[in-house]
Amino acid sequence: PELSAQLLLLVVSGNTVPIFNMTIVYVPEDLELDQFAFQLKAYDLDKDDILTYGIKGADSFYFSVDPPSGNVTLRNSLDRELQARLTITATVSDGVNNEVSKILPIIVEDRNDNAPVFWNAPYIASIHENEKLHSIIYTVFANDSDTGNASRVSYSIGEVIPDSTENHQLFYILPNGSVVLNGSLDYAKNTFYQIKIIAKDGGGWLHNNWKIQESSTYLSLTIVDVPNLDPRFLNEPYSGSVPENCPLGTTVLTVSAMDRDTGVNDEIFYNITNSSVPFAINAITGTITVNELLDREQLPSEEVLLEVMAREKNLDIENKVAKTTTLVTVIVTDINDNKPKFYHCSLSSCDFSTSAQDNFRGNITEHSSTRLPVSNLNIVAHDPDKGINSTFKLSLQGPNANAFSVSPETIVGTGEVQLLVYDPSLVDYEISHVMVVQIIANDTGNPTDCCSTATVTIDLTDSNDHIPEFPQSTYNLSVMEHSPKGTVISPNITAYDPDSGVWGEITYQLLPESIHKIFMVNATTGALLVQDGNLLDRETRSVYYATLQARDGGNQVGSTVLEITLLDYNDNAPVIIGSYFISVQEGQNVSTQIQAIDNDEPGNNNSILGFKILPGLFSNNFTIDADTGEMHSKGPLDREAVEDERGQMVVMVEVYDHGEPQKSTLVNVTITVGDLNDNVPMFLNQSYEFSVFEDSPGSSVGEVNATDADRTEINSRITFLLQRTSGSSNFLIRSSHLGPGNYSGELSVDPDVPLDYDTLQQKFFSLEVVAENMAADNVGDKANASVVIHILDVNDESPTILPASLQDVTVTENGTQQGLVHTLIASDPDTNHSLVFEGLAVTCFKGDSSAGDVCRDWFVLEHNGSLLVNSSDIDYEVCDRVLLTLRAEDLYTEKGNRYSQNETLRILIIDVNDNTPVFQDISETFVVVPEISPVDLQVATVKATDADSGRGGIITFSIVRVVFLEDNGVSRPFENLFRVVTTFDQEIYIGTIRVASNLDESLKGQYQVTVEAQDGEAPVHSAQTVLTIFTVDQTYRVRLQFVTTVEEVQKNSESIILALTTVTKAAVHVVAIRPVEDTRDTNVEAKAVMEAYFIYSNGTALDVNQLSILIQSDPLILAELVNLGLAVIGPGEVTKPTRETELIGIVAGLAAFLLLFILIMTLVLVLTTKSYKRKLNAMKALKVATTFNPATAQQGAGIPGTNQYNAE
Repeated sequence: PELSAQLLLLVVSGNTVPIFNMTIVYVPEDLELDQFAFQLKAYDLDKDDILTYGIKGADSFYFSVDPPSGNVTLRNSLDRELQARLTITATVSDGVNNEVSKILPIIVEDRNDNAPVFWNAPYIASIHENEKLHSIIYTVFANDSDTGNASRVSYSIGEVIPDSTENHQLFYILPNGSVVLNGSLDYAKNTFYQIKIIAKDGGGWLHNNWKIQESSTYLSLTIVDVPNLDPRFLNEPYSGSVPENCPLGTTVLTVSAMDRDTGVNDEIFYNITNSSVPFAINAITGTITVNELLDREQLPSEEVLLEVMAREKNLDIENKVAKTTTLVTVIVTDINDNKPKFYHCSLSSCDFSTSAQDNFRGNITEHSSTRLPVSNLNIVAHDPDKGINSTFKLSLQGPNANAFSVSPETIVGTGEVQLLVYDPSLVDYEISHVMVVQIIANDTGNPTDCCSTATVTIDLTDSNDHIPEFPQSTYNLSVMEHSPKGTVISPNITAYDPDSGVWGEITYQLLPESIHKIFMVNATTGALLVQDGNLLDRETRSVYYATLQARDGGNQVGSTVLEITLLDYNDNAPVIIGSYFISVQEGQNVSTQIQAIDNDEPGNNNSILGFKILPGLFSNNFTIDADTGEMHSKGPLDREAVEDERGQMVVMVEVYDHGEPQKSTLVNVTITVGDLNDNVPMFLNQSYEFSVFEDSPGSSVGEVNATDADRTEINSRITFLLQRTSGSSNFLIRSSHLGPGNYSGELSVDPDVPLDYDTLQQKFFSLEVVAENMAADNVGDKANASVVIHILDVNDESPTILPASLQDVTVTENGTQQGLVHTLIASDPDTNHSLVFEGLAVTCFKGDSSAGDVCRDWFVLEHNGSLLVNSSDIDYEVCDRVLLTLRAEDLYTEKGNRYSQNETLRILIIDVNDNTPVFQDISETFVVVPEISPVDLQVATVKATDADSGRGGIITFSIVRVVFLEDNGVSRPFENLFRVVTTFDQEIYIGTIRVASNLDESLKGQYQVTVEAQDGEAPVHSAQTVLTIFTVDQTYRVRLQFVTTVEEVQKNSESIILALTTVTKAAVHVVAIRPVEDTRDTNVEAKAVMEAYFIYSNGTALDVNQLSILIQSDPLILAELVNLGLAVIGPGEVTKPTRETELIGIVAGLAAFLLLFILIMTLVLVLTTKSYKRKLNAMKALKVATTFNPATAQQGAGIPGTNQYNAE
């Protein structure tokens, strides 16, 4: 049995373990339940082993496995978007060995089983109706959790509600989901849109079919109205009525307007724009009310037209007032509030705004017929009310009412009132000259104020039965023509009428009416007068006939005939017959006769004529017969004597009559003298001299002038020619007309002939010019003149500035040099030149840097090349080098470049020792501890600069004096206590103040050291400053006693000083570390003592009491110092301590040991963690102690370590 067991173990040990030969599995997420997913595969070298498969793990929940085959089917649905990777543990067993397991990752393959999902839905947006085209309205985002192409989302717009083609084209969507406006919005059309947005993925396989997933959502888009429309009135047109005399505030009607931007619905305000209307409008409600008393009769019209404006409260989008207007018609209705009244006027021209009248007067002839109206009685009755309210009745009253009747008896509104004869027998002039009646106007509809009364006075007139008669049937009269208005022709021509009164009153009148323009008659006296003397012209009409009519008061007429003869007056000037234009060739005589007439009366002096020549330019050349007007020249005429270019001689002749006043007429006799060619051309000069530059083909040389005295153009025309002489072929001459008989000949160089000054043997040409009149009959009619032409050299070379004159120029600063400092020289090879110098630019430098424009006006370059100093402000310290850019110019240059090359002249500014050393401000406080201040110790520094260069800028420091100012105010001078060492660093001179001899340790106060800085060049400049060096005397020396040895204190000195610096914020100066000589008074077994000073940067120091207080105020530092061996803090003086200080030391020791016991347990932990922080604080305290600035000392004791003082 033991052998069998060993053999079995050997066999089992020889069976191999199955191994999985798969590492990862892929399963599609759309695999349906119970479908094959994958197969577990393992191999076993033992071919006969039967493998059994299984799965386990959390994700095995999704699958089930067939153990024999290893086929895995889906038990629960997969979703890659929830879990893209599964992990199962696959197991396999061969029935012999232990089960083998393998962690198998399963990758869930993506299928397009997800539609895009819109994020942050629902989508709600708003947009102003005036949004710009192509503006982005809203951006949607849809995410598809699938992968690859199936996750790529594209967008489209499915529909737009309200649904219309126009609305669908109103929007489009970008690939990134941005919805873009593609048209214009109008809030009035649509206030809201629903935009259906479709999101589609790129498609993918799902259940073995290609599937494109999509989803949709809506973008709710609200259109925001903007104020871009004017308001409008509702229910137009507006009209209303209101009765007159209604109470103020009576409502007429209400207008209403609305903002057409209904989404804005701005507040509307109303106002009436036309002025002077009796109505007002409520600015908010639009209610129109009466605001003045209404009297329909006083209004221009019963219809009042109001212009009402409605405006919005706020400005529109164009920053303008949104407004509109409407017209409101208000009719003021009538009430019967007026009684009828009487007016004196005719019906067609009555003005009822004037006051009414109560009294009227008329007249009528006695015994007039029935219904004949009373004359001159203009009565109009008027009731200003309207319609039935204006109806009233008329009646008569009074003593003579029975003799008359009134017409009409009823009037509506307005009517003309007449009094008619009712009983002619009662109208009798012999009974009464005057009759009186009252007309009553009664408005029956107005009982309170119904009636008006008009009193009419009627004057009776007598009848007429005689006609006026003149004594003569014809009157012969005369008057001078053109007599002035009002001239009396006959004083009185009267007629006789025996009737009495008005029947006997005669008035006179001329007939016919047309005669009134010429004559007039006094209507009362019958005197005949001139009306318009200008119309009395004997030459036009010599006799007038008129009828003089006499009319009496009854219109009876008598007449007589007037014959009026006009007498002659010399009012006509002679009239010239014909015109007088005579043409004659020069050298002939002239004869003519002036003919004239006079329209005044023939046979008298007014029409007898005489002739004479008036003085003038040609009056001495002619004579005239005074009676006949025959005119003759005194001799033959010469055309050249006539200046007029047309050859006209004008003689003025006066024709006059012999009347009073004398009249005359002027006439011009124009004689045109024809020209003959009888003059030879003449040169103005017999010789001419010109010059011309070489090499100037075609250029003008000069001109010669000649004249011809003949007066016509053809006879005075001149032609110029060059006679053939030596050199004449080099020139041309051209004739020019300058004026009548005046010509010039312009000489010029032949364009084809260049003249070379250098090759000419003679530098001039002698020419002969001929002036000839080609119209002359004789060939010899010509003139000659000589011309000399000089050839000139041309300036065509550029000037050159001599290099020797461009050498550097030196000028000392501060105006020590004035006037001329340098002269520039230039040359020009041309024979005729004029050279001037011109400065172009000035550049300023200090070292290698630009100095700006500081030196611009320091120097002046004159035209002659002189360089002058122009300023006394030349300063080397701001500019040490000036570059002057210049050039030379040839003023006579005619060709080529007139300028030289631009050159640069360098001016070097020489420094002068003109600056005093300047001390820099001292921000430090200097403190010295005499006890620990050996010789050569640096105790202070000063710094100074000098703007000069060279030796003038080298500074040497020296100590002028030293004064010690004690605390009690006493000052003591010292010598040789300090010395100064001068060094130079980066343009700054530094004076280091060092101890020169031992300082007195007992002195209390401060040293005042006067330091002088002096430059090194004459004239020497110096400056001084005073340094204050505070002293710390022995009273501030503190003794710190330690229970450790001297060696341990020295070893721990760095930590001790660090702790003391941290707690005091002062600089710690250790004087000595030595063994303790006597500790009996301290009751402490001290082994070593450290003597030190605690000094602040402001010159103050700590004494023993202040140090004790500071250390005890910080338990941590106190504990650390105790740990380092500190036992007693005492004064630094070697004298025996006082009782007071002894007590302080005892108290301090007891306090330290008491605190030691309390804190010893905490220090172990705290010191470790706080060590680094303390070091940082100590370093900060050291920095503060060395950089602290002292404040100005105030009255009172100083607080140690601060710049503060108090008086406590």
